[in-house]
Amino acid sequence: MPIKKDGSGKRWVEMEFLAPGTPEQVWEAMAGTGNAAWFTKAEIEGQVGGSFHLDFGQGATSSGKVTAWEPPNHFGYVEFGWAENAPPVATEITITARSGGTCVVRMVHSLFTSSDDWDDQMESFETGWPGFLGVLGIYLGHFAGMKAASFMAMQSTDAHRLTSWKRLLGDLGLTGADVGEERAISGPESVSAIIERIHQDGKQRYVLLRLDKPEPGVVLIGSYDKGSGTNVSVCRYFYGNDAEARAAASEPKWREWLKRDSK
Repeated sequence: MPIKKDGSGKRWVEMEFLAPGTPEQVWEAMAGTGNAAWFTKAEIEGQVGGSFHLDFGQGATSSGKVTAWEPPNHFGYVEFGWAENAPPVATEITITARSGGTCVVRMVHSLFTSSDDWDDQMESFETGWPGFLGVLGIYLGHFAGMKAASFMAMQSTDAHRLTSWKRLLGDLGLTGADVGEERAISGPESVSAIIERIHQDGKQRYVLLRLDKPEPGVVLIGSYDKGSGTNVSVCRYFYGNDAEARAAASEPKWREWLKRDSK
């Protein structure tokens, strides 16, 4: 969906999707303590004017203030310094119950500027969410309410995006994989996974895996075009009472494994 604009200088992108669960469950995942279950580590002070902080790992963070707090239906926040010299970006999330045990979630990212300098970044908000929203759907549909921990890791490579993608699938044992198939995944950890989604377009390729053995979890891993090369990233999610310990043990293994793609 293209960037929308109005006469006041507001520019925004918006998306709408279905999420399994009650409004309370979706709220807890998106505005409460559950962000680590599908996105990244977060600290959110639950009141208007409260602090908002995301930690993506490797020194990458984003901070701001809560602008709307109406559980379980309306959550808003503004982020500062999300890109160098960028104006603040405002995000509004509304959650509405729908029949069949699902919710409609609407997310809007807005900037107030007459400049088009940030349009590429605005578009990246929209294109960057689907993989994470896929993780959210798996979490709410299979592991809702379980304790969670996660980490993100990324490695840059000069390899062409298609070359990098093929190598990634081969090293994971996923060459020729189909959605719905169960595979034994190689790489830094040996796990059994259901292929939930495989996405490819001109800018990004990713595979979304639901893990059942030996412990529950999700892996979102892919390659993303950065113009002169490719970024390869892994987002690893753990569920259960020992999630934090498993995440701490897993993270250095994946970071070291990703380095092989830079060679």
